[in-house]
Amino acid sequence: MTALAPSLTVSRHVESFLEMMAVERGAAAHTLAAYGRDLADFSAFLNARQGDVLTATPQDLAAYMAVLKRRELAPRTAARRVSCLRQFYRFLFAETLRIDDPTAAIDAPKQGHSLPKYLTEAEVEALLAAARELPRRAARATALLELLYATGLRVSELVGLPLAAVRGTQALIVRGKGSKERMIPMGAAAREAIETYFAVRPADIPTRAQPTSRGVARPPTSPWLFPSDSKTGHLTRKGFALLLKDIAVAAGIPPSRVSPHVLRHSFATHLLAHGADLRSLQQMLGHADISTTQIYTHVLEERLRRLVTEHHPLANLKL
Repeated sequence: MTALAPSLTVSRHVESFLEMMAVERGAAAHTLAAYGRDLADFSAFLNARQGDVLTATPQDLAAYMAVLKRRELAPRTAARRVSCLRQFYRFLFAETLRIDDPTAAIDAPKQGHSLPKYLTEAEVEALLAAARELPRRAARATALLELLYATGLRVSELVGLPLAAVRGTQALIVRGKGSKERMIPMGAAAREAIETYFAVRPADIPTRAQPTSRGVARPPTSPWLFPSDSKTGHLTRKGFALLLKDIAVAAGIPPSRVSPHVLRHSFATHLLAHGADLRSLQQMLGHADISTTQIYTHVLEERLRRLVTEHHPLANLKL
C-alpha cells in the first residue's frame, strides 16, 4: 500500500476532527468553516517551517502565537484560534495520534470586557416606522424587524425560519446552535406584522418545476417563512443585512450602527431594562451558559443606580 503524503495525512486528521465537532459537539456550520480556515492557516505556517501538525512542538505553537500577535487580530478572533488549536490537539491526543499536547503551555489572548452595542428604544421605533414606509418591501421588512426585535433570534435562525414555525402560534419553537430547541414568546406586534406579510407573501418560488397529475409543471410551494431564489431557498443573512442598512438610512440612523446582532442585543438590553431576569433571557437567547448572558448586566447595574437615586431617602442628601 502506498503511504499517504504528509499533507494528505494532515488533511485527513483535520477532516476527522471537524467531523467529530459536528457530530459529537453539534458545532454550527460557520464554526466548522472557521475552524477549517484556522487549521489551514496553522498548517501553512508549519509547512513553511518544514513541519506539520503531527510533529509540532510547543516552540512551534509559541512562534505561531507571536505571528498572530503581529497580525493584530481582533482579540475574539485570536482567542478562537487558540481554542481551535487546543481542541484539535486534545482530539489528536485522544485518538493516540500524539503522545502529548503542545498547546498546554499557551495562554489565550485577553478579550477584555467590551459591552454589547445596542439601539435605544426610540431608535428601534424609528427603524420600524421606516420599514413600514419602504416601497414594495414594507410588509416583508416590517415582519422581519418586528420578529427579530420581539424574539432576539440569531440572524441565521431568523432567515431560516420554516413557514410552519409561526402559523397559528403565539410562540416560536426555534432550532438553534447544536440543534437545540427553545421556545420564545411572540408579542402582538410581531404576530400582526407576520399576518400582514402573509397577505402579500409569494406562495410559490420560481425554482425547479414539479409535474402535477395532469402533467402540467408548476413551481413548488416554499416551506420557508421568508422565501428567496437563493441556493438555500430562503432569504440569506447578507440579504437581510443589506435590507437593514436601507431601513437605517430611511430612519436617519447611521447604517454602521445597525446590524442584525445589534438588534439582538437591543432585544436583550430592553428586556432587562424593563424587569426581565437573566435566566429567562438566557433561555430566549439560546445561550448554553449564563455567563454569556451576563454581558448584559450593565443594564441591571444602571437600573439599580437609577432605583437608588430616585427612591432612596438619602440618595440626594448633601453632606
